[in-house]
Amino acid sequence: MEPQVKDRPERSRYEILAGDHGTETAGFAEYFLSEGEIAFIHTETDPRFAGRGLGGLLARGALDDARARGLRVLPYCPFIRGWVGKHPEYADVVPETYRARFGL
Repeated sequence: MEPQVKDRPERSRYEILAGDHGTETAGFAEYFLSEGEIAFIHTETDPRFAGRGLGGLLARGALDDARARGLRVLPYCPFIRGWVGKHPEYADVVPETYRARFGL
């Protein structure tokens, strides 16, 4: 089963589900949601799933969902910030006035 990114608003995080049956939480990106903004504060992947590109899939899925919802992204998390820096097609989700602050 292909990995899937799911928003878990009750836990304030996106999770990437993987494993044989696609039911294991392989990683997560915690966020704080407020007034049209989503601040990513911490991202973590389970070491058992290392080297599979799941962190990038998680970042892409979370940012795609934020974009679809019209949310402004504040990438306080170094992983999310770094991922956006490597994928300039996602820079538009970060408000222009904040890009320099985040080095984007």
